[in-house]
Amino acid sequence: MLEIKNLSYVTSEGKTILDDINLKVDQKFVAITGPNGSGKSTLAKIIAGIITPTRGSIILDGTDITGMSITERARNGVSFAFQQPVRFKGITVSDIISIAAGRELSLDEACEYLSEVGLCARDYIDREINESLSGGELKRIEIATAFARSTKLTIFDEPEAGIDLWSFQSLIKVFERMYEKTNGSIMIISHQERILSFAEQIILLTAGKIAAVGGKDEIMPLLLDSNVRYECSRRG
Repeated sequence: MLEIKNLSYVTSEGKTILDDINLKVDQKFVAITGPNGSGKSTLAKIIAGIITPTRGSIILDGTDITGMSITERARNGVSFAFQQPVRFKGITVSDIISIAAGRELSLDEACEYLSEVGLCARDYIDREINESLSGGELKRIEIATAFARSTKLTIFDEPEAGIDLWSFQSLIKVFERMYEKTNGSIMIISHQERILSFAEQIILLTAGKIAAVGGKDEIMPLLLDSNVRYECSRRG
């Protein structure tokens, strides 16, 4: 279980991005949504250790990870998939999937993960994670590595971004299989109604505060309510 206590983040310029966030995440599939600028990605990066909060604490399965580095959090079971995946010159797709899995994978095993995200394994397995790959290809490879790792907490920042030719239905199926495989939680930052509809728990952020937390039957109507001033994207 992930527990966030009194979490705030204020920039060096004095702008408050997150204001006293208190949250318990004990469901397997959780979505964080809200309008642009509401603090969604900042919250995800704080949980992953990329950004240091101004105050507050983060507890994962009873362990305070607030002061841990990104590497230490990774060892404790936190994975993070960027909205814009990182390129690694000199590292092949096969290498990075094996690193994610924590062991040397056979060619067939690595290819299975690529096939899960709709890539023809033979065309990608020996390619480097460099400029030769498109943003959509990198995104799918990153999702494959997250699948291979299957940690206590896997965070995806808008995983649908940059996926043009691969259908949303395929993306949802990957998350369903991850959901079945992992013993932890999958947390997704998303505007997409199809992803939100699949979540067991939805967290709605507005102006750096939690506006609502609940199941899809409770939260989805709020997303379409003009009083929340939020428009749920229906792309795909």
